[in-house]
Amino acid sequence: MILVTALGLSCATFSGKSEPARTLVRMETEIGPIVIAVNESEAPVTVANFLRYVDEERWTGAHFYRVVTSENQPNNSVRIAVVQGGLGWEESDAGLPPIRHETTKETGLAHLSGTISMARNEPGTASSEFFICLGPQPALDFGGPRNPDGQGFAAFGRVIKGMDIVRRIHALPETDQLLDNTVAIRSITRVR
Repeated sequence: MILVTALGLSCATFSGKSEPARTLVRMETEIGPIVIAVNESEAPVTVANFLRYVDEERWTGAHFYRVVTSENQPNNSVRIAVVQGGLGWEESDAGLPPIRHETTKETGLAHLSGTISMARNEPGTASSEFFICLGPQPALDFGGPRNPDGQGFAAFGRVIKGMDIVRRIHALPETDQLLDNTVAIRSITRVR
């Protein structure tokens, strides 16, 4: 759950082709900033939802509250490494209705190190909760074995600065995947 403003920059690559414009979002946590580039052209539904939370200032009270490590998944045969944040488990007045599930098969994105993606139960239930991958997590892509439905999760951007902060959160003390002390997200804004 992160905020940033569109820069609308097109950068020339060595091949002479232009990269699509990216919107950058800066998440100020209590332990440091995380900057994320969201992929509007590849994941328009998911990015529009995330940026609506940003633009309407719905992230008030957001925090990182869950870490999944190789050691704290005793009942999972498929292990992942992520930090999860958002408005939290409890229903919030700031929450928006769930959105359509954009699979990685549809978007062409993948759960690489630093990828931000939507947390969900069933497909079409994602709303305000997101996670950031530590290391490549192909089990979270479409067809991956993490969920029995095989639909994976909706990746929609990537951390471009602040993975050291993500790793610090991932290493914090936890009990049954829930952080002993949540990490407040003080603001999520578009980069100006």
